[in-house]
Amino acid sequence: MCTLALGWQLFDDAPLVVAANRDEANGRPAEPPSLYREEPQAIAPRDGRAGGTWIGYNEYGLFVGITNRWVDREGDRSRGQLVADCLGYASATAAIEHVNRAVETDHYAGFNLVVADLDRAVVCEFDGTLSVTDCEPGVHVVVNVGADGSYFEPTARPAVGRQQAANADRLRAALQPDTSETAGEWLDRASEALGNHEYGVCIHGDGFGTHSASLISLTRVDDDLDDRYWFADGPPCRTPFRRVESSL
Repeated sequence: MCTLALGWQLFDDAPLVVAANRDEANGRPAEPPSLYREEPQAIAPRDGRAGGTWIGYNEYGLFVGITNRWVDREGDRSRGQLVADCLGYASATAAIEHVNRAVETDHYAGFNLVVADLDRAVVCEFDGTLSVTDCEPGVHVVVNVGADGSYFEPTARPAVGRQQAANADRLRAALQPDTSETAGEWLDRASEALGNHEYGVCIHGDGFGTHSASLISLTRVDDDLDDRYWFADGPPCRTPFRRVESSL
C-alpha cells in the first residue's frame, strides 16, 4: 500500500478514520477483508503470497497500516507479517513496543508503519533505524517517501519521489476537515480523492498499480467497538466501495 490518510481525534462520531490505497505488482494475489485472526479478533485483507496483511484493525480498536519505504534495503521477513503481529496487541503502545523488539530480531525491508488506537497514534519509519513519531490530532498522510511534509528523495527514483511527496501534500490539504463535517462526510470525500487522478494516488503503470482501497471508521459506543469498513477490490477510480460484512 502506498498512500494512507489518517484522521485522528477530529470527529466526535469516530475519532479514528482511515482512507488508504494499496499499490502492488499486477498478478500478486490477495484476499479481501474478513476475520483475519481469532485471538484477538481482527479484520484485515490477506496477502495471498506471504500471508500477511497491509491494513487492518482488531477488537480493541487498534488500527495498523503499512507502506513500503523506498530505501535500498532487503528484508528476510515479510513486512505484512509485522502488521499481523501488531494486530495481536491491545493498544498502540504495546504494538510499538513489539515493533521496537521486532526490528532488532528480524530483518525487514524499509517501511512506514501507522499504529493507532483511540488514545494514541504513531508513525514508525524504518530504513535500518527505527524512528517513532507521535501524531497530534489532525489529518496525517503517509506515502513511500515519508509523512506529513517530511520526505526524502529516494536514490533510485528521485523525480518519482518528489512527485509522490507533492501528491501527498496536495491530498493532505484537500482532506482537512470542514468545521461541521462528520466522520462519514470526511470518508465520502476521501473515497473520491483516492480515485481522483488529480491527486496522483490512484496509479496505473506497466505491471504495477493501485489494486484496492480501504475506508475504515472506529469509535466506542458504551464501551463496545463500533467498527465500519468499506473496501474497493480494484482501483478506486472505477471500483465501488462495498461494506465489509465481517465486523467485530
